[in-house]
This record gives sequence, C-alpha cells and structure tokens, in this order.
Amino acid sequence: MAANALLGHLRPDGHEVELFGETSGRSCDYPDSAWRVCQAVSNGRAERGILLCGTGIGMCIAANKIPGIRAALAPDELSARLSRSHNDANVLCLSADLIGQALVKRIVEEWLKTPFDGGRHQRRLEKIAMIERGTDPGELAEGIDLAPDS
Repeated sequence: MAANALLGHLRPDGHEVELFGETSGRSCDYPDSAWRVCQAVSNGRAERGILLCGTGIGMCIAANKIPGIRAALAPDELSARLSRSHNDANVLCLSADLIGQALVKRIVEEWLKTPFDGGRHQRRLEKIAMIERGTDPGELAEGIDLAPDS
C-alpha cells in the first residue's frame, strides 16, 4: 500500500500526519526514512510513527536501533494490538508489498486505537530501557534502581 493511500485514510479521521520520506514508490534507502521518523518520535515531535517498506523488516531493524523506539512489525490486527497493549510500540512497521491495502488500514486503525496496558508489561519495558543503556536487565530483579543514569 502506498503511503499516500494511507494518508488519505488517516487525515479524514482527524490524525495529524507528516511525511518524512519517499512516497512515490521509487526505490530509496529505508534507513534514511526510519531515522527521520524515529527521531521525531524519540524527541517528542511526534507521538507515534508508521514506517512502510517492501517487507517492513528493514524498517523495523533500522527503527529499533534508535534509543526510545519500540518498533513492531505487524502483519495483522492481533500483532498490532499486542504491540501496543503489551509492548507500548511507538513505531509501526508495515509491508507495502506483502499485505493488501484494506488489511493495512485495519492494522493501522487497530494500532492507533489500542492503549498500553501497563501493569506487568511496564516492568518489561523498563528492562528494554536498561538494555538500551547497556545495563543487564537481570539486575532489575536484584533491586537495581532504574534511574536514567544507572
């Protein structure tokens, strides 16, 4: 599904949308787009980001290299829902070549409407943040403080 078709679906629903990369369908270097979108999310300029590439895999790999980004590849609505409710995913990665336009719309709708459950899942996100800082997440079980400088 082309990014422009997704835009046509999101904007009428009241979502504020900004494009950060190639949308014509021409070949491009997906890490460039992943960087721009994820920087906007990580610095608070955007609440969430959506990345599309042929399979979604490359975008997901690139996106997850950026601290504070929890990017999820979601090929279906259930994956989208769980990426939000369990993992608080702030970037959704989609295949533009492998799934149809109607499914992409349903996946995005599910992802956008699903809140983070918190609870036991918050502890796991804290451990992911520890990994980003180069800290053994197993230390959390030993009572190590989770302050950003620890």
